Amino acid sequence: MKVFLTGGTGFIGGEVARLLRERGDDVVALVRTPGRAEALAGLGCTLVQGSLSDVAAIRAAVAGADAVVHGAAAYQVGITARERPAMYETNVTGTRNVLSAAGDAGTGKAVYVSSVVAFGNTRGAVVDETYEHDGRFTSYYDETKHLAHLEARRQSAAGLPLVVVQPGAVYGPGDHSVPGSMMLRAARGKLPAVAFPECGLTALHRDDAAAGILLALDSGRAGEAYVLGGEVTTLGEMVATAARLAGRTPPRLAMPAALVKAVAPFGPLVGPLMGYPPNMRELISSSHDVTFWASDAKARAELGYAPRDLATGLRDLLAAERLL
Repeated sequence: MKVFLTGGTGFIGGEVARLLRERGDDVVALVRTPGRAEALAGLGCTLVQGSLSDVAAIRAAVAGADAVVHGAAAYQVGITARERPAMYETNVTGTRNVLSAAGDAGTGKAVYVSSVVAFGNTRGAVVDETYEHDGRFTSYYDETKHLAHLEARRQSAAGLPLVVVQPGAVYGPGDHSVPGSMMLRAARGKLPAVAFPECGLTALHRDDAAAGILLALDSGRAGEAYVLGGEVTTLGEMVATAARLAGRTPPRLAMPAALVKAVAPFGPLVGPLMGYPPNMRELISSSHDVTFWASDAKARAELGYAPRDLATGLRDLLAAERLL
């Protein structure tokens, strides 16, 4: 099968490319800078230079593909206002460009990698694929992923044989997110306190996210969405589990939300020193009294999705980082 892939140089997409090539699929990967895609070239992928705004490059690359996997996205919480247009262009316009090209080309199957964040704050409930966003956004990333999710629905309604997958909080080797950094610092015994330990996350290992995307490509029903999870948990539990597995004492202190809010106006100066982004107000709104909880029961039942539990997944991460 010939697969057109976006996001192949990313955290999840690189593993998707590896799995596709491992089973013998031809992969045509859209890359912004081919010189920085050595790993994809080494796998035998065909590289097409272009961005998600390059409609001509996308349409040329999609032509003749049996399937499309659109995984490229801009992920960051805590961005400044001037960074918002670029995130919208990538997450919303880019999704429209790729999926409309797939539809116009008559592609046999497409998979769009959405996110559990597209549900917004689930307010303590573990939701499923039927849940609708309440319109109150926790971050601009939340807003753009919701809008991109709606765009995918429109493309599906227009006739594109599309399957949507919604991974939760993905961790694994090479994870540079704030939760990933906190877990590794705790495993090294260098995290004295946890900020927003009650933030609810649906956590899954990167390799399980990639495997779930291939399952959706092979067996997912067109017009359907599938949550890809692993364990419904909290940021505090993830950090504590990583510390215990590494033989460290979990952080005993929780950074008061009031303290974080007090220093938020000085985010551009204080944030980097604390390991946080400059827009700390957005970090707070997407972490304090927020849950991103969703059930992956549908993917398990229909796709045969079988993710590892949190302890097993974090053990794999720590082994890769030589912290066990």
